[in-house]
Amino acid sequence: MSRSLARDGQEARPPTRRGRPAGPLARERPGLVWTIPAGCLFVAFGLLPIAGVIYLSFTSWNGLGNPQWVGADNWKALTDDPDIVKSIRLTAVLTVVCWATQTPLALLLGVWASGRQRNRKVLAVVFGAPLLLSTVAIALTWQALLDPNFGLAATIGKYVGVPDGNFLGHPTRALGAVAVVVGWQFIPFHTLIYQGAASQVPAVLYEAASLDGAGRVRQFFAVTLPQLRNTIVASSVLVVVGTMTYFESILLLTGGGPGTDTRTLPLHMYVKGFIAFDMGYASAVAVLLVLLGATLSILIVRITGYQRMTSQSEGL
Repeated sequence: MSRSLARDGQEARPPTRRGRPAGPLARERPGLVWTIPAGCLFVAFGLLPIAGVIYLSFTSWNGLGNPQWVGADNWKALTDDPDIVKSIRLTAVLTVVCWATQTPLALLLGVWASGRQRNRKVLAVVFGAPLLLSTVAIALTWQALLDPNFGLAATIGKYVGVPDGNFLGHPTRALGAVAVVVGWQFIPFHTLIYQGAASQVPAVLYEAASLDGAGRVRQFFAVTLPQLRNTIVASSVLVVVGTMTYFESILLLTGGGPGTDTRTLPLHMYVKGFIAFDMGYASAVAVLLVLLGATLSILIVRITGYQRMTSQSEGL
């Protein structure tokens, strides 16, 4: 026979002159032209705005008229700003706290929700209710709950060591309250990610572990966690980048207060740009925020080896 059958039962196609498969196999691998729509959107809504912000960071502009070129004055002002170091520190603390709380909780809830019991599916749907609410609605609701005079904080404060119920007005408790609100809003999202990934873990791995005498806890650490390694890295990147750029709830809950004790870097950028009307300096802060977020994301990917991600089920 002039043509042999492929392993999957389909007739193999002879290669073209350039070594590329002909027929249906050629259509399975789209060419560069398929990336043009996504590339145009990325340039229009990703690269061009970043380029515009970089340009504004070298200008003086109050939002009206034409920006005036001032060179590196805005970048020099970053080193003289007494609030910039504190904002970076608060952003780092909030990012670490959010990652350290959201990741284990979302992981455990996602693995639990991936079970086949009917009640787990119902509870998982109910638990995902925060995903249906807007950030403004969530922030205003929690602001009412944390009101020390009329909110729930006045009732439960004495049970958690805060008799006056003042969570948002305290220098240290305010940032913790923000972390709780952010976690309540985004843990369901990451739970869905882990739930979908845990549902794809091959059952044969658990069966083999069970035959070796491994219990539920041992199976979780020996089977589930290694299989969710890539998912944990992806979720961690989302948590880190999302927390570093998060400011809506902080603006509505505390406004950066008391004082500047919750003024994270994104909120500091907002204050400088839309309250002080110093768009040039705010653009410099924005570029700094982009650089920090991109650097952390690259470090996470490099350290964890995520760029070499392969199928965890390979060889099964």
